[in-house]
Amino acid sequence: MTAKELREKYLQFFSTKGGSASGEKGHAILPSAPLIPENDPTVLFTTAGMHPLVPFLLGEEHPSGKRLTSVQKCIRTGDIDEVGDNWHLTFFEMLGNWSLGDYFKEDAIKWSWEFLTDEKWLGLDKERLAVSVFAGDNDASFDKEAYDLWVNLGIAPEKIAKLEKKDNWWDPAGKTGPCGPDTEIFYWASDEPTPDIFDSENKNWVEIWNNVFMQYNKTTDGKYEPLAQKNIDTGMGLERIVAVLNGKNNIYETELFAPLIDKIKETSEGKEDEKSIRIIADHIKTAVFILADPSGIVPLNIGQGYVLRRLIRRAIRYAKKINMANNLASLAEIIINIYKEQYPELAEKQNIILGELKKEEEKFAKTLERGLKEFEKLEEVTGKEAFNLFSTYGFPLELTKELAKEKNIFINEEEFEKEFKKHQELSRTASAGAFKGGLADASDEVKKLHTATHLLHAALRKVLGNHVEQRGSNITTERLRFDFFHHEKMSPEQIKEVEDLVNEVIKKNSPVVYEIMSVEEARESGAIGLFGDKYGDKVKVYSVEGFSKEICGGPHVSNTSELGHFKIIKEEASSAGVRRIKAVLE
Repeated sequence: MTAKELREKYLQFFSTKGGSASGEKGHAILPSAPLIPENDPTVLFTTAGMHPLVPFLLGEEHPSGKRLTSVQKCIRTGDIDEVGDNWHLTFFEMLGNWSLGDYFKEDAIKWSWEFLTDEKWLGLDKERLAVSVFAGDNDASFDKEAYDLWVNLGIAPEKIAKLEKKDNWWDPAGKTGPCGPDTEIFYWASDEPTPDIFDSENKNWVEIWNNVFMQYNKTTDGKYEPLAQKNIDTGMGLERIVAVLNGKNNIYETELFAPLIDKIKETSEGKEDEKSIRIIADHIKTAVFILADPSGIVPLNIGQGYVLRRLIRRAIRYAKKINMANNLASLAEIIINIYKEQYPELAEKQNIILGELKKEEEKFAKTLERGLKEFEKLEEVTGKEAFNLFSTYGFPLELTKELAKEKNIFINEEEFEKEFKKHQELSRTASAGAFKGGLADASDEVKKLHTATHLLHAALRKVLGNHVEQRGSNITTERLRFDFFHHEKMSPEQIKEVEDLVNEVIKKNSPVVYEIMSVEEARESGAIGLFGDKYGDKVKVYSVEGFSKEICGGPHVSNTSELGHFKIIKEEASSAGVRRIKAVLE
């Protein structure tokens, strides 16, 4: 089965209105959201299909209903050191389905089993499948309901592992919020006979599906209380399932990677270095998708741009390790060709993607050149100095060893490894904070600032002109940040006029209301929005009478009187042709 066929089958299964062994499913199909999350400061990238659904998991009404499904582009770098094994990636596609206070454990489990094993759908061998459930602890009891549901479906008790919270529990990113146990489905991806007993530590058991049961709310004092609205949040990795369905024991032999792997091997001398080849393929694919994102992220030394730069340069380092010719652009062209039908934005931004990769390759070449000059100054190379060459100039240890050998210099590799492990631990800690994901803040402060952002957008268009369009937004509990298209610095008079307009609307005590309508109806009504593939069939349009009208799914106050006094604290350039405003409510 091809990746295209799998995507279509999955969406067909969950959107069908009938004709299934388990009855109607009726999920609305959502398009993939961008890789850079909107209004979610808890993560740098969309790490799961649930990110675009944050407000709705917290109780907001979704315009497409209570049952949703999608194929979502995702990026995770928290386990970047695992990339190169058989199953881990930084970019992947997640097949997901959600229930927003509708069906719960029975249907979620039953449907995942049906899709995986029914001959009409994927027809996987049931004997090769095993599951895990939450074992229970002092916070929440053993998930007997999930366990019994699996037994009733015919899973032998020996194939059901009862695991601790670290393995079978989804927690909010912050201190509070919806959370709950999950149940994971594993496939025996080996030519060896399937064991009668499921051992989750055996690497041949590969996780392919996760059903999360959001049934608790974690309170400020760390207690878990039952939720009024219980949600289902599921995810299945497309690349892993494609490998399983085609009898592969790793994701790199599938159609989504094979042409890329072949090209790397064709242009390198290290054909036997499988891990390096896989890392290059994975990292360049991720870079291509980030560069195609509508956010306009480019390689930088901060935020998402830093991650992008790190991935590209890491790929270049491994390319040098296997003596691969400099041809990142040719690899990018293969990736674009593989995905252009599913994600046409890749082809639309091909020139930008290839140009940025070429620029970064040239910059990194200069950095390496400086590193060579630095090396020449050394009379000996300690482990710390070898690590400095690695971290500052991108020198792989192998390159430093080769240079040192030419000068008959000994390198203390043990000391290098110690420094490298310290670096890894720091990176892992930082990644855990920046990439852990979770529900964005929906506190009163964020709701107020989110609503104020709509008023700011409308006021900017009234003062500067209708060419003003949103280019990015970031909201915390302390302030809002709004990026918008405008060709020049705002004058003090323009800034004051915008502030006055917003504060006038606030003083009018205007209600903040929303309507659910089609994208075409929203466009015709005059609502602001970047019309395109990012929306589903139905959208929510929030209005403040006579002042603003905008498509949005985030949290809002019900009346402008709740906002307080609006003040712009900074107006500055963000990038070419884009200005940035930071503002607060006092």
